[in-house]
Amino acid sequence: MGRLLDNWTTDQLDNWQTPMPPLIEIKDVDRGFYDSHLRDFLPHRIIDVHTHVWKDELPAASDAATAARVASWPSRVALTNPVEYLHETYRLMLPDELVTPVIFGSPTAAGGVDPQNAYVEECRRRCNVPALLLSLPEWPADVLESKIAAGGFIGIKPYLSFAPAYLPPGEIRIFDFLPPHQLEVIDRHGWIAMLHVPRPARLRDSVNIAQMLEIDRRFPNAQVIIAHVGRAYCPEDVGDAFEYLAPASRLMFDISANTNDYVFRRLLDAVGPQRVLFGSDMPILRMRMRRTCVRTQRPPAARYVNIVPRGLYGDVSGDPHMREVDGPEADRLTFLLYEELDAFRRAARACGLSAGDVESVFYGNASRVIEKARS
Repeated sequence: MGRLLDNWTTDQLDNWQTPMPPLIEIKDVDRGFYDSHLRDFLPHRIIDVHTHVWKDELPAASDAATAARVASWPSRVALTNPVEYLHETYRLMLPDELVTPVIFGSPTAAGGVDPQNAYVEECRRRCNVPALLLSLPEWPADVLESKIAAGGFIGIKPYLSFAPAYLPPGEIRIFDFLPPHQLEVIDRHGWIAMLHVPRPARLRDSVNIAQMLEIDRRFPNAQVIIAHVGRAYCPEDVGDAFEYLAPASRLMFDISANTNDYVFRRLLDAVGPQRVLFGSDMPILRMRMRRTCVRTQRPPAARYVNIVPRGLYGDVSGDPHMREVDGPEADRLTFLLYEELDAFRRAARACGLSAGDVESVFYGNASRVIEKARS
C-alpha cells in the first residue's frame, strides 16, 4: 500500500488542469477542533473506503424514481466532485494525514452509470487509487464480471435506488439491487461489495438482517462492507441487530457519514476493531453541521437531523433532515467529517481500543481487503 499512497500526488492531478475553486473555508473553530480532538488521535496513513467522485458535465440527473429513493440534502453540499476536489479536501481538512481514497460514482449524479464508471476508471488509472464499479442489478453475471475486470475495479457499489422502479422505497430488499447471481461473481473473485442497506428500519430491519446473514453464509469469499454501520445514525436504529450480525464473521462495517458514538460503541463491542473500516462519504462530509436525533411515531423510530448555519445551504425548510441555527450556535459548527471522527474517537476510548486497533480501523483493515480484492 505504500506505493499506492506515494502515487496519490498533487503533481499527477495538476496535469488535468481542472479549475480549483475555494472548496471550503478553514476557520479558527475548525483548526481548534482538529488540534484538540483529532490531530493526536488519527494515524498518519489513512484509507478512506467510501468516497464519491463525479463531474458536472456528465449526463443530467437521474430519473425521478431513483431520486425519490435517496436523501436530497447531500446535493446541497456539492454539485460536482472531480477527483482533484477530493484531493484538495483532504489537504485542507486532514493536513497531517496521508489519505488514500477508494472511489466510486454517485447514484444521483448522472442519467446512466456507464459515463460515471468511465470517469472513475480514468481517475483510477491516473491516480493509482482503488475503485468500485456502480452496478445495476439487471446485469447478467458475465457482464458484471467483464465490466469489473476490464476497468480494473476491485468490486462494486450497488444502490437501493437502482432496484426495479415498480418497488415502493420502503419495500426494497437487498437482493433487489444486489442479486445472488452478482454476489456469486464477487464471491468467486474475492471482490468487494459496498452495501447500503434499504428499508425504513435500517440496520435493525428483520429482512435486512436475514439477507445479510444469508450473504455471509452463502458467499464466504465476498468482501461485503455494510456502509454507514447499516445506516444506524441514531441509537433507535440498532435494536438487536448486532446480536444476530456479530457471529457473521465475514461481514464488515464502515463508519461513513455516521456521527453517533453510541452506535460505534455497540459496533465495536459486537464485532471488534478488525471488522470496522474508516469511510467518509466525501464530498458530503464537507458540510458544516452537527447531527442530532429526534423520535418519530413510525419507522424509523428516530430521525437524524443535520443542524447547519442559516442560509449556508439554501432553502432547507422542506427537508425533515435539516434544521438551521444562527448566532453563536452556528459559529461553533465545524465539519461533518470532524464530527464523525470525534464520535469514533470517543467510542474508541470508551471501548479501550489501542493505538494499533485504531490504526487497523483507519488503515490496516482496508489495506488487507484491497490487497485480497486485487489478488
